[in-house]
Amino acid sequence: MTAFPADFLWGVAFAANQAEGAYDADGKGLSQADVVAYAPTADYVDLHELMSPSPERISAAAAVTGTAGYPKRRGSLFYERWEEDVELFARLGIRALRLSIAWARIFPHGDDPEPNEAGLAFYERLFRRLRERGIEPVVTMSHYEMPLHLVTQYGGWGSREVIGFFERYARTILTRYRGLVRYWLTFNEINTTIIEPYTGGGIVDDGSDDRMRRAHQALHHQYLASARAVLLAREIDPEAKVGCMLARMLHYPASSDPADVQQAQHDNDLNLAHTDVQVRGRYSGVMRRYWREHGIAVETAEGDEELLAAGTVDFLSFSYYMTLVSAVDPSAYGATGGNLFSTIKNPHLATSEWGWHLDPIGIRIALTDLWDRYQVPLFIVENGLGAIDRVEADGSIRDDYRIDYLRQHLRQVAEAIDDGVELMGYTAWGGIDIVSASTSQMTKRYGLIHVDLDDEGNGSGDRTPKASFDWYRRLIASNGGTLDDPPAR
Repeated sequence: MTAFPADFLWGVAFAANQAEGAYDADGKGLSQADVVAYAPTADYVDLHELMSPSPERISAAAAVTGTAGYPKRRGSLFYERWEEDVELFARLGIRALRLSIAWARIFPHGDDPEPNEAGLAFYERLFRRLRERGIEPVVTMSHYEMPLHLVTQYGGWGSREVIGFFERYARTILTRYRGLVRYWLTFNEINTTIIEPYTGGGIVDDGSDDRMRRAHQALHHQYLASARAVLLAREIDPEAKVGCMLARMLHYPASSDPADVQQAQHDNDLNLAHTDVQVRGRYSGVMRRYWREHGIAVETAEGDEELLAAGTVDFLSFSYYMTLVSAVDPSAYGATGGNLFSTIKNPHLATSEWGWHLDPIGIRIALTDLWDRYQVPLFIVENGLGAIDRVEADGSIRDDYRIDYLRQHLRQVAEAIDDGVELMGYTAWGGIDIVSASTSQMTKRYGLIHVDLDDEGNGSGDRTPKASFDWYRRLIASNGGTLDDPPAR
């Protein structure tokens, strides 16, 4: 017996902009991710600048052809080798594959009057093959990419007009893939529009001092677009379920000083303010006060509140990689790296090669908090370890550290399920090695399957299962029963 329910959706996950490549194939337009350059010396000090290109840098990048210097245009060659990859996923035994659709494959400019049939046909072939192999597609509509034309000509999600373009896109894919896709996510890690406005919302750093106001305005438009997509799904495919997706950034207080405890509570409430809108259907008082105190005026229109209340999601999905630390005076503590930003160093936790806190217990705390707050089904759709892997002389990759990471986190997941948390599934990030969302590296590897490509795109692209592949395969086959088994030798 295991804690995991019989219908638990074991799987892996990746994003189109990090895996597919083929940035200009079969009518695809440029996306916002296609113009983010690779910088081998990037760290969390200059990462914001790297991921927030100016209008001039975007224009110059858009004029460049080829993949050199822009790794996300190459990805890990999934668009070319998807059939091979699906067979590997079937061999792994996964029950779900969380992936995303590249919006610019369907509507190359975003405002096109008609969709691109070649893009629609590609995903239809992919979804049908997955279902033939017994794999449930869990599909994100917008995962850190939108057609670049919507960024440069409309101001990204800062423009209310983009809601209509997204609605047309959502209607198109919901209709085309009716019956093929049962689980949809609207926006990936929607809270990152605040952290990285360009990555999350297509908000360009134009040198003005109102970028944060524009980010919050963009978020409002994304919430409305998500609500419309939920209502469309109920109209087009009543059997489908639609979820939101949050980068869960659990904050601990730096000390037992009540002021630090209160700061951590406040930071947690701000993180969950995004799911408050999408699950509860309204803005929290904490977020409204934040707007007042920071002089942020979010423009709304008649009917917005009613739409948010009507378009609440069926389930809540989230990513979990690390925990953070809050303090009234952060300067009194040392810093470490983090997911798109740095944080106060937690002296009780080890860190990854990229400075991310390794905190398995935190995933149980996160699950418990989310379940207690919302009482809706939960779904862990990203969790994994970015690490430098070494290929041995015999071609094998002994990533026992990744197995240990997954095992420790899944132990805590099992405890949360035993506590009564309703959890739909777990999709490990990233299945195959992909281009990193933040640093655009291939050497920061997350996959259970090695891809023979380096940071500059050199290599055969060949796929090799790692030690973690076999460990996860046995875990899935036993529905969690082999969780504590050692790696096969």
